[in-house]
Amino acid sequence: MAKNTSKKIKELKAEKPSKITNEELNQVQSVINDINRGQLEVGSMESKKHNLLHHISVLQEQLGKMQVEFEKTYGTADINIQDGTINTKQDEQTN
Repeated sequence: MAKNTSKKIKELKAEKPSKITNEELNQVQSVINDINRGQLEVGSMESKKHNLLHHISVLQEQLGKMQVEFEKTYGTADINIQDGTINTKQDEQTN
């Protein structure tokens, strides 16, 4: 009886295909290519994000330096950015 079982197992192994169909291969290749493109795009976006964050940091440093200069020149860095008016505190106006 053991011989019959091993013979059936060998027959089942022999019946299994050794390759997927061309259609299946094309589908799996297409999905993998789409994943790779997506990952590449995410990497590109992350790189752009990093560059933008760095640029914002540089601009914030520049603004900080300008505020220090405004403090030295005008006594305050409280400036209306719409029209350039220097906003003075109420106690400073009464002096």
